[in-house]
Amino acid sequence: MKKIIYIIIFLVSGLISAQNDELFAKGNSLYNDGDYQEAILSYGEILKNGVHSSELYFNLANAYYKTNRVAPSIYYYEKALQLAPNDKEIKQNLSFAKQMILDDIESVPEIGLSKIFKAVVNLFTFDFWAKLAVFMVLLFVVLSLGYYFSYSTTKKRLSFLGGVLALALVFVTLFFAFQKYEYEQNNNPAIVFAEESDVKTEPNLRSEITFTLHEGTKVQALERYDENWTKIKLSDGKTGWISSEDIKLLNKF
Repeated sequence: MKKIIYIIIFLVSGLISAQNDELFAKGNSLYNDGDYQEAILSYGEILKNGVHSSELYFNLANAYYKTNRVAPSIYYYEKALQLAPNDKEIKQNLSFAKQMILDDIESVPEIGLSKIFKAVVNLFTFDFWAKLAVFMVLLFVVLSLGYYFSYSTTKKRLSFLGGVLALALVFVTLFFAFQKYEYEQNNNPAIVFAEESDVKTEPNLRSEITFTLHEGTKVQALERYDENWTKIKLSDGKTGWISSEDIKLLNKF
């Protein structure tokens, strides 16, 4: 009975994969023919099937860009960049799309040691730093055994020094791993989808409007209140409350 179930699952997965490939090829063909709206629908069907890839998001963003839809194009370029952070073509097209944004928000520059430290932590993913820490632990164990069983004074000295260095790197890589994890947990970007949205001082309609945002602007979602309001932060440090319906979170797949 289990074998039959596995065979059915395998066949269904194969059919879905083939269908997605067909939809992707169809979307590309429609895009090349200039039928961007139909291409968007075709790519959208693949997303409904639970498939996520940088290529899919990139093509979908291109189709939205061709129809001058600011928020969706930037949203899907950003999604593509999350999966392929070093892709130069995605970065270039995203910069073109950002030129359509009405809001001109300057980022607060990081300076000094804080900037250098953050750059080093962000060199690698949390998983990489964690695996590097495990490797350093294993290296420390091997060098410790080498020190214990070695009869040569030179080898003992080298094993000891190497063990001390490996142990120090264990703490350093673990610290970087936790810092990277904290950065990722606090990083909750979103794109404004409303054509125009008022940001208020408090999470209610009666409060004062502190500033107004337009579609395509990227913000950081800090917290939610009563499911209807989200506290956001801009790259220049300004904060306020925006209607949750007016933004779309980037970390949701």
